[in-house]
Amino acid sequence: MSSFDHISVLAREVLEVLAPRSGGVYCDATLGGGGHSRAILDASAPVGRLVALDRDPAAVARARSAFADSGDRVTLACAPFAQVDEILDGPIDGFVLDLGLSSIQLDDPERGFSFAASGPIDMRMDRRSGRTALDVVRDTPVDELADIVFRYGEERYSRRIAARLKDDARRGRLVTTADLAAAIDESIPAKSKRHLRIHPATRTFQALRIAVNQELEQLERFLEVFPDLLRPGGRCAIISFHSLEDRMVKRRFRDLAHTSSLPPDLARRAGERVEPICRVITRRPIVPGDEEIERNPRSRSAKLRACEKVAA
Repeated sequence: MSSFDHISVLAREVLEVLAPRSGGVYCDATLGGGGHSRAILDASAPVGRLVALDRDPAAVARARSAFADSGDRVTLACAPFAQVDEILDGPIDGFVLDLGLSSIQLDDPERGFSFAASGPIDMRMDRRSGRTALDVVRDTPVDELADIVFRYGEERYSRRIAARLKDDARRGRLVTTADLAAAIDESIPAKSKRHLRIHPATRTFQALRIAVNQELEQLERFLEVFPDLLRPGGRCAIISFHSLEDRMVKRRFRDLAHTSSLPPDLARRAGERVEPICRVITRRPIVPGDEEIERNPRSRSAKLRACEKVAA
């Protein structure tokens, strides 16, 4: 599948939540394969505008070609979504954030995100700088590495895995993602693997990728700044793929909707919020249906949450 030919996860649901209109300004802060960007641009025709950014230079380069005929309706930037406040030049009508990897990244062995095909142990979204996943394994003390695997991957055998990876790295046995996956697999007891519904290396690969790209720190900053970048009535839609991200989004949206239980005058004196900043418009997360999961198994863990700005 070539870039920009695919339909992104929960694309229809994202459009329903954002309700793009002609004349509106929208931001796809995780451009990726461009599916959400294309859908928003089409739905906001003829004069809706799109700002799309991605920290992966390859994604931005593909988008420059794909959206070449869109003129000034599209603005592209190579930057992480946490820096969106440095990219936008005014308030907008909607955000979409898809926290998953694109199929293009996953299917490219040279990126090192997947164990489906052997490649370098990299996992950087932006390969121009920063530590690779192999660097993280080599440079991180074993107890800290175990904590990374446990926290970010929710892997119960994190200490066994960390010890094995450190030993293999020291002996020069970790060269490819196939080596990495095999070492993780061999660290997990056979009786536990019989009950797994995913590959034994999945959680550890996820944990290393999150650590390499500082994904939770990126999300934390975006959640801090996005309300000030929305117009009243503007909406923010975020798709997460694991529980750590989803909990962060849920709590932030809930906090933005929270107001003091005190009478207004007393609340103001106490420095507490009288009016909500946003209202939550997805009381429960929206998840893919059976048809989408069958068409795209990678969508099975996706959860979409959204909120709407109500205060200036």
